[in-house]
Amino acid sequence: MGLITSIFGSFKGGVHPPEHKEPTESRPIERMPLPSRVVIPLQQHTGAMCEPVVQVGDEVKEGQRIGEARGFISSPVHASISGLVSAIDSFPHPVIPTPVRSIVIESKSPPVPAAWDKTTDWSALSGRDLLDRIRDAGIVGLGGAAFPTHVKLSPPTDTTVDTLIVNGVECEPYLTSDHRLMVERSRDVVEGVRVLLKVLGVRRAYIAIEKNKPDAIKIMREHAANPSLWNGAAVEVVPLRVKYPQGSEKQLISAILRKEVPSGGLPFHVGVVVQNVGTAFAVYEAVAKGKPLIERVVTVGGNRVKEPRNLVVRIGTTFAGVIEYAGGIVPGEHQVKVIMGGPMMGIAQYTLDAPVIKGTSGIFVVDEEGPGKTFPCVKCGTCVEVCPMGLMPCRLADFAERDDFAGCETYHVRDCMECGACAYACMSNRPLVHLVKYAKLNLSKAKKP
Repeated sequence: MGLITSIFGSFKGGVHPPEHKEPTESRPIERMPLPSRVVIPLQQHTGAMCEPVVQVGDEVKEGQRIGEARGFISSPVHASISGLVSAIDSFPHPVIPTPVRSIVIESKSPPVPAAWDKTTDWSALSGRDLLDRIRDAGIVGLGGAAFPTHVKLSPPTDTTVDTLIVNGVECEPYLTSDHRLMVERSRDVVEGVRVLLKVLGVRRAYIAIEKNKPDAIKIMREHAANPSLWNGAAVEVVPLRVKYPQGSEKQLISAILRKEVPSGGLPFHVGVVVQNVGTAFAVYEAVAKGKPLIERVVTVGGNRVKEPRNLVVRIGTTFAGVIEYAGGIVPGEHQVKVIMGGPMMGIAQYTLDAPVIKGTSGIFVVDEEGPGKTFPCVKCGTCVEVCPMGLMPCRLADFAERDDFAGCETYHVRDCMECGACAYACMSNRPLVHLVKYAKLNLSKAKKP
């Protein structure tokens, strides 16, 4: 088994915004007290919305399935607290701009104990059995995209996957939840990686970590160097240069393997599956403890939060409740902006009644500085230089401003992952990502009958 010790790989393009990780990168994970009420959306994943399998007035137990997946690309949802179902209605959602059908649970006192306290030996289970447990536990990608994990672990039969990349990069500013998981729960993360290897049937894995996390690199290397854990598989820790968006799947594959995922393609087209370290941790808890995905680690921070911290938060807890537990919002001269996720690709919130969902990696409260004044493009080419997908954002924006969506398509607007590197680097402060989104929306509308 080889161990990479000095590779600082990267990809073409990208930017390096201020990291702002200092307030929480050394702060241990804390467990937030159980909320008295949760709002659990039936849409917390890429794919088809769940259907409720409970009714108003039902008593439910913590971990009980309350929303059933009705399609292959879907994922069930579970009660994050024990209590009474008080409503099934539409409520605010942190990602979807319109209210989403959700299940409200009011807590029951005293709380009903969890049913997954006993750790079981998963090593005797088949890959198929492990995959079923992952699906039934409602595991989705916890890096932000929330794609159902059981689907990602089931590549088409006409493709060959030979490599697993475990994403511990966490390149977005402010975020430190994955970092703390690797430091504090490294053994459980490693167990999750072992499960993923068995499900995929592959014998090579890379654990990718940016070099600004030396403590995580050290502890994960110690595990990777232990041959008794890997049953002959080659597992290597890859320290990477600090650059955004290093954690994107296609950029990770380029940085580590020097392979390019084709336009419109997915990682399995080049023999790779990428999973986040938080997902690996959730996979371990699902297969070893029978624990469904009812909570996750969330970084709470920003210059307007009194006590930035990393918290284990139950799914369905409101943003207001999480921010209040972190000391509340610090008064200031400016209005505040609340962002779910990192500041580069995160989503600004219009209400603090939105609930934590499976894809909520962070909640940040920062000064609202406004969009600022924009200027005409000076054709400097900086946006082209930093685009990790090799696109021409300035040209895409020009076409979008003229409603020339055919031109946008010619310049491969659908390949844009909306990372925001171009807008961050633009000296004219053009709203490049917004224009790309505008073009994609209109192209989608044009395809509908």
